[in-house]
Amino acid sequence: MSASSHQAELSSVRSQLEELRARVEKIAMTYQGTPDSAVASELFEADRALTTAGRTMDRALTALSDLARSQYK
Repeated sequence: MSASSHQAELSSVRSQLEELRARVEKIAMTYQGTPDSAVASELFEADRALTTAGRTMDRALTALSDLARSQYK
């Protein structure tokens, strides 16, 4: 596979990560400030981990974009 095809596949994965992050955040917010706030705390930690994963994916996508451009020169 070429860098550009990997870029397309990873772009799709990146979108899915953001969708998952938003879903986890929405659920966490329902438990915030309740007697079950420990659930919210853990879910917000998962939200932060998904945010970090998304940023890491963004950096990888940038690197793949640079690689794809260099392959076509």
